[in-house]
Amino acid sequence: MEEHGWVREFPGAITVCDTQGIIVELNDLAAEAFRKYGGKELIGTNLLDCHSEASRTKLQQMLDTPQANVYTVEKGGVHRLIYQSPWYRDGQYRGLVELSLEIPASMPHIVREP
Repeated sequence: MEEHGWVREFPGAITVCDTQGIIVELNDLAAEAFRKYGGKELIGTNLLDCHSEASRTKLQQMLDTPQANVYTVEKGGVHRLIYQSPWYRDGQYRGLVELSLEIPASMPHIVREP
């Protein structure tokens, strides 16, 4: 992620894998979030090995048929938005990126009319 240095200190965890599930990038917050599992040492390992069977099945579907997966989760009283999406380079599918962003327990939802 040196090419785009702003990503390193982005205030959300960013994890990037290739089409086989091999972790190719972790920003600083993602490395810290996964510190007890190896942090930056996870680069080069398969993210499928880091998940439960149900999560592995969903991730494998996402890898096989590029699709987004978006949800919120609460752990230890902290709410997060998880946004997983395919990423592309020169129009070619290259894998998945996950953004994990801390969000308030409740927040406004604004509907904007066209």
